Amino acid sequence: MQNLLLIGAGRSATVLIGYILEQAGRHNFFVTVADADVTLAQQKVGSHPNGRATWLDASKPNDRRELISRHDVVVSLLPPQMHVEVAQDCVALGKHLVTASYVSKQVFRLGDEVRQRALVFMNELGLDPGIDHMSAMQRINAIRAKGGKISAFYSYTGGLVAPESDTNPWHYKFSWNPRNVVLAGQGTAQFLEDGKLKYIPYRRLFRQYRLVEIPGMGEWEVYANRDSLLYREAYGLTDIKTLFRGTVRHRGFCDAWNALVRIGLTDATFPIVDSDHLSYHDLMEAFLGISQHTGSVKDRMAKLLETEPDSPVMQKLEWLGLFSKRRIKVKDATPALILERLLLEKWALKPNDKDMVIMQHVFEYELDGRNRKLTSTLIMKGKNGVDTAMSRLVGLPLGIFVKLLLLGKISTTGVNIPTMPEVYEPVMAELEEFGVRFLEKEE
Repeated sequence: MQNLLLIGAGRSATVLIGYILEQAGRHNFFVTVADADVTLAQQKVGSHPNGRATWLDASKPNDRRELISRHDVVVSLLPPQMHVEVAQDCVALGKHLVTASYVSKQVFRLGDEVRQRALVFMNELGLDPGIDHMSAMQRINAIRAKGGKISAFYSYTGGLVAPESDTNPWHYKFSWNPRNVVLAGQGTAQFLEDGKLKYIPYRRLFRQYRLVEIPGMGEWEVYANRDSLLYREAYGLTDIKTLFRGTVRHRGFCDAWNALVRIGLTDATFPIVDSDHLSYHDLMEAFLGISQHTGSVKDRMAKLLETEPDSPVMQKLEWLGLFSKRRIKVKDATPALILERLLLEKWALKPNDKDMVIMQHVFEYELDGRNRKLTSTLIMKGKNGVDTAMSRLVGLPLGIFVKLLLLGKISTTGVNIPTMPEVYEPVMAELEEFGVRFLEKEE
């Protein structure tokens, strides 16, 4: 019997656990779900005969290694910074590893040793990154097979709230890790445009967004993702002129989020001493710094942000409660943690709310002497606040790949992302059975 260890039972694990337990019954796998909150893990495993829940504090090396040693494949849904230690354990113990996270430099450096030990370390196998890689590679290879030469590739993804559950002025609710949302974009975004390198530092990222049309959904904002340049080689697009990856948000979101960045509320580098004794109003006044203006905190903040007190941006900040006299009640917290706790309350998906995922690829290419454009769009809604589109689109690719790995159908060893046909063809084929279908438009 093949044994699978899944570390982490949080938001993105629900559908993955359900899928892999069903497959375990069919193929005689055994699944262990480990989490520091063992009650949460037990809820997701239930009474399935091929599964069990167990407690694990993944920061404790001896406990972690002992548990990993008893399994054949490890799926890590831990925070990205914890993957390195899990990866090192898997190398030492000779275990395969699968994650949905970006490949860190530390994990990438393990590549030679992973190959030497004939191990599979598959990363970036969720939604974005994950389905974006696989669906893009299918279409890139299809265009090449026809003799086409790709000159531009744009890829956009957003985890959003469905229109019927959109009940706040930010037009956003959490369907994935809130901390990742708060810290999104920190660093410098890099991409290619018309053969030229482009860089957007964090302080300008949410001002320099682009507008894109989503079929049947209207116009949306897109801000640049991390380092798009990494994918020139991974996608085999070394001679491409334009390569841009971005995150989709509702109209008006980026300007308001830019205000939070300018104020300093996304800063995770310092604690605010005695923050639990402050109100949000006190915090905003503190962030005004040296103010030459008179009037209310809200009016002075509007001047700092170079907007009007009744502007859409200020309305969004006020709706969050940032000018209220309510106590923060989080001790010695960083600004980013204070913001995260506030947003968790204000942007929570209610039990009957539906989330929505939008993914769009745009390929510009030349074929038979003519310029062409292919737009490929995925729109999927969740069923409710637990069975979300995000959970499905992160969990299902992981589950399908793990099944293939446990069945001996994956031969590509080393530290990889899912850009090879051996992975993306069967995974995308099965995802289509779950309603993951892209609408295509050729021009």
